[in-house]
Amino acid sequence: MKNIKYLVLGVLFGIILTKSEVISWFRIQEMFRFQAFHMYGVIGSAIVVGIISIQLIKRNHLKTINGEEIKLADKQYNHGTWIGGFIFGLGWALTGACPGPLFAQLGSGVAAAAVMILAALAGTWTYSALREKLPM
Repeated sequence: MKNIKYLVLGVLFGIILTKSEVISWFRIQEMFRFQAFHMYGVIGSAIVVGIISIQLIKRNHLKTINGEEIKLADKQYNHGTWIGGFIFGLGWALTGACPGPLFAQLGSGVAAAAVMILAALAGTWTYSALREKLPM
């Protein structure tokens, strides 16, 4: 029962995704065809909120719920980043679904989302199995 708050937050997040139409296959296709600003506005807003949040965390030395300081380490660039991003974007364009909204799509009655969830899990498992063999 102590984790019920996470379930409630997840349900609220799903409602927000649904009401803002970011789980809509039509909206995602509009974005990839450069026909509407809707999704770019949502993604751009998320980037701005993320940048501000990270700066607040770094400047104010914020702590976790357990009292530990949040440390954000710099990441080194590698070619796998753009290759993985390309594969991710291709899957997103083909299915009309990003991994985040998949569960909201399933919850709103889009049965095909179950297949996409299984494919996302298979892709994650494949990456974990091949990670040590991939070039940096």
